[in-house]
Amino acid sequence: MAVVTINVTGLALALLVTAKLKGSNVARTMFFMPNLIGGLILGYIWKFILSDTFRSIGEITGWTGIFFNWLLDPHFALFSLVVVMTWQMAGYVMIIYITGLQSVPDDLIEAAKIDGAGAFTRFFRITFPLIMPAVTVCVFYTLSNCFKIYDINLALTGGGPANATELFAMNIYNEIFSYNRYGYGQAKAIIFFFLVAIVTLTQVAITKRKEVQL
Repeated sequence: MAVVTINVTGLALALLVTAKLKGSNVARTMFFMPNLIGGLILGYIWKFILSDTFRSIGEITGWTGIFFNWLLDPHFALFSLVVVMTWQMAGYVMIIYITGLQSVPDDLIEAAKIDGAGAFTRFFRITFPLIMPAVTVCVFYTLSNCFKIYDINLALTGGGPANATELFAMNIYNEIFSYNRYGYGQAKAIIFFFLVAIVTLTQVAITKRKEVQL
């Protein structure tokens, strides 16, 4: 979920700040700022928002079906990790997508406009195929980071409730340092290494085939 939301959000922000709107440079800086905040600090900030702040808003507005302590519900706690990871990483992939968008020749876009192609057609038939190298990099970056995420997981949920949000890295850490099962934890770490390698290399191979060369 996070890989999809990070890349979709990052691409949408890149399209927004390259649209030559007033204040786009300021917006670019603001969107990138969350990436500069450490994962532990970010986790504790969002822990306050998703627990105390959400609960207070629910009590004031009566919208307790939406505004409640997300971190106490297994499904919402996992979704909260996706939200926080998206908020942190989207600004970074936005920069990569901006580079890809700026490499698209303007004459191709102008020719498509003259031929009557709409914005939707121009994006999916011209722009998106030409920025596939950026897509390859961004998906690889987000996929590998989502696999190995630990600091946000530790600060935001600590693996709870009832281990519902204990991700790969935290599970391996707990096996070795909390339960003192060193051999079992090391075996998991080796399997985890091969899993990440297989998935990321497969992803790169698939997206590389879809790249278009000018």
